[in-house]
Order: sequence, then C-alpha cells, then structure tokens
Amino acid sequence: TLANRFRKIIKDRRAELVNLINVASNAAAPVELDQQVQGRLSRMDALQGQEMAKAIIERRRLEITKIDATFSRMDEGEFGFCVMCGDDIPEKRLELDPTIAVCVECAK
Repeated sequence: TLANRFRKIIKDRRAELVNLINVASNAAAPVELDQQVQGRLSRMDALQGQEMAKAIIERRRLEITKIDATFSRMDEGEFGFCVMCGDDIPEKRLELDPTIAVCVECAK
C-alpha cells in the first residue's frame, strides 16, 4: 500500500531527527559567562550559536510532531487523503513530503 511504501522513509527520518537533536543539544547547553574563561566576543558568538542550536532543535521537534501525526493517519487508514476535503493527495506530492496532510487545492 501507499502507507507501507512511505512508512520506512519517515521512520528513518524520525530516527535521524532524534539523533540530530541529541547532537545539537550540546551546542544548546548554557554558555559559560566567566570572562576569565573566554572573552566578550567569544561569549557573544557562543550565545548566538546557542540560540541558533535551540531554534534548530525546535524545528526538528516540530518535524517529529508532523511525522507522528502521519503515523497516526497511516494507522487509521487515512494516509494519502486530504484531512480537509478527503480527496487523494497525489503520490508525487507525498514523495516531496510524506508528512503533507492536505491536497494542493486545500493548501491554497
């Protein structure tokens, strides 16, 4: 079925995202503010890097949420159908993003 074809793809993507979140968590750790350890500009760079890492982690968590919702639609037999109008979502659209939940018309 269509759901089975995409299940492994998004399962692998979810595992990759979890791994990437774990890696990025180190970059999002609190920054040492002791000027004896690092200079002001280095601290500013570290703070900026920390904020960017937090934003990346949040985007990845949102993608995991979309993946989990897709698994739910698969389990309910609703995968590949628009959640708004019920029409089929073209397979080519799902190939671009298997977590997409609406057809082109409803996305407008």
